[in-house]
Amino acid sequence: MTSSPVLLDVKDGVAWITLNRPHVLNALDTDLAATLADHAESAAANRDVVVVVVRGAGRAFCSGMDRTALASGTVDEPFFRHWIRALNGLEDMPKIAVAVLHGHSIGGGLQLALACDLRIATTDAVIGLGATRHGLIPDGAVLRLARVIGLGRAKELALLNDDVTPDEARAMGLVNWVTEPADLDRAIEAVIEKARGASPTAAAHTKRLLHDSFHADPRAMIEDVLRAQRACTTSWEIVEANRAWQERREAVFFPPPADRARDH
Repeated sequence: MTSSPVLLDVKDGVAWITLNRPHVLNALDTDLAATLADHAESAAANRDVVVVVVRGAGRAFCSGMDRTALASGTVDEPFFRHWIRALNGLEDMPKIAVAVLHGHSIGGGLQLALACDLRIATTDAVIGLGATRHGLIPDGAVLRLARVIGLGRAKELALLNDDVTPDEARAMGLVNWVTEPADLDRAIEAVIEKARGASPTAAAHTKRLLHDSFHADPRAMIEDVLRAQRACTTSWEIVEANRAWQERREAVFFPPPADRARDH
């Protein structure tokens, strides 16, 4: 039986999405894009998931487009539609999405990472785009990259196709943390624990409003902010947060109580 190009494993509130084509450094093809999109949608809909971690099996996170598939003409509109669905699913989900970059994290690999909320890179990560060198638009990055690192640096990476070191990526805000490969599991667990310390309702609304803030006048969003705040102040999480403050302890949002409200 052929192994799935992307694996999904949910445990202890974490959805682990793993690109699983290690023999080609997790290069992208249509099957991978479609499966990635399906798993992102599944994780987004799972009420037990707090954090989604996207990583790659083997020696790399993702080496970008499968050049063999591209050269043979099998990468066409279905691929791009699944790919966009996958990236939008990660960006729009009401969960905290974390990308783990190691080894080759280039082209579509970096585009995928940009669709996540947070990025961890190992010191051996190779980071860059390269799409225009192959006659393509970096479709998953061209609409996101400038918001993360500014227009000037975005043009440099997207038009000149230079790779950057993990430390350079950290300095420009392209990644949030850089760690040694031997310390990666510990670094991921630290981020997961921080995410578990945030109210799921508040985190979901905060993520959505941060994205929306790029598209609207902040004053036009006031009613939306108030509705979101109302959802927070009527959630089970605010009850736990207030009780924790009174008891002089940290609030515990995971695991959630069995009788939690269904609507966030």
